[in-house]
Amino acid sequence: MPETPDVAAAVFGERLPAAERYVTLLAGPGHEQGVIGPRELPRLWDRHVLNSAAVGEVLPADATVVDVGSGAGLPGIPLALARPDLVITLLEPMARRVTWLERVVGELGLSVTVVRGRAEERETRRRCGESDVVTGRAVAPIGRLATWTLPLVRPGGILAAMKGASAASEIERDLKEIRAAGGDDPRVVHCGVGDAATTVVLVSRSERRGRPSPGSGGRARGRKDRARD
Repeated sequence: MPETPDVAAAVFGERLPAAERYVTLLAGPGHEQGVIGPRELPRLWDRHVLNSAAVGEVLPADATVVDVGSGAGLPGIPLALARPDLVITLLEPMARRVTWLERVVGELGLSVTVVRGRAEERETRRRCGESDVVTGRAVAPIGRLATWTLPLVRPGGILAAMKGASAASEIERDLKEIRAAGGDDPRVVHCGVGDAATTVVLVSRSERRGRPSPGSGGRARGRKDRARD
């Protein structure tokens, strides 16, 4: 297992042993089951666990959060470990990954809900309702992601999408699509420090608009599943 960096104690506090157990699960059964790629094993802490937890810097206290396309549990599980005040749902379409997430949640003793489904589906929207925050990591371009996920966000809530260096240009390219989905004020923020830093695109759901059409994501129903970490 990768050595625990010193900063992890400050991020996870008394839940550090649970975070270490999560990394062990990712490196062992997670790798064996294909939820994490072999090239990622040496950088599980910085690239995956700590930078996922860093998203918590921009989330309000006691927020309800839906992690869309959760996959290996990123960023949802590190957020649950670092921010126990959050009420988190892990949303994942693939059965084998749902089984993995349920195992991890059980072994870590987390009060986290796991739901199988896609954000753009009516049944998922019925089950999840509207949350304060929807987050996602490596799910889709920001315009498409906003179309799929903003119906899961309450008016005035936010989409917090983990992105890379091209985040600003992605916003510029997809601004019309974001606004059509009911998104306001898309902006780039930077969370965390050093190797564990991450870039997050925040999109507020407009309080002036009604719910985006439940069928607005229909053209994307044939999309590929979330890319493997």
